[in-house]
Amino acid sequence: MKRELLLLLATVLVVDALFIAAYFLFHLDAAGDTAKVAYTAVWTGVTLLVVLRGLTRIRILRRRGS
Repeated sequence: MKRELLLLLATVLVVDALFIAAYFLFHLDAAGDTAKVAYTAVWTGVTLLVVLRGLTRIRILRRRGS
């Protein structure tokens, strides 16, 4: 279970690093408000999917007693 928790943490950090890098790479700081809101929504959605997947795996492991 500890391994899954560390994997969840690492995955969230990688997702955040990629989205932060893309923000500056694609010059979204100069983009319009609509583009920024859409980018933030996609970022939040991806992070949510990663977290839900990780927490589901942790819950399954806890139920198994591992």
